[in-house]
Amino acid sequence: QVQLVESGGGLVQPGGSLRLACAGSGFSLGYYAFAWFRQAPGKEREGVSCISTSDGATYHADSVKARFTISRDSAKNTVYLQMNSLKPEDTAVYYCAAVKSLYCSLSLISAYRYWGHGTRVTVSS
Repeated sequence: QVQLVESGGGLVQPGGSLRLACAGSGFSLGYYAFAWFRQAPGKEREGVSCISTSDGATYHADSVKARFTISRDSAKNTVYLQMNSLKPEDTAVYYCAAVKSLYCSLSLISAYRYWGHGTRVTVSS
């Protein structure tokens, strides 16, 4: 019923940009907080960016602040992650997650009920 599908990943050179998309179906996007998580090889999953439903406030991990932007288009049931000035350390599988909540969190991973299957981002020369 509820489904999240990520897209937009790929291979990019350092300093390049990518835009990830998370398309939701089976629910009204406006009631949900969304977050992007990533998991690099051999590392734990970490929060990247999230957006709240209450006021549209956004939050970013320190490692991506000023480089990444999360946004939402409720009419299209889609959340985006614009990634600029990409670095090799950004290489990971990126996951979209959602929870029916007014607020988002980058640390409380277990709160997110719905997850996509991930899209791979590789930053390499």
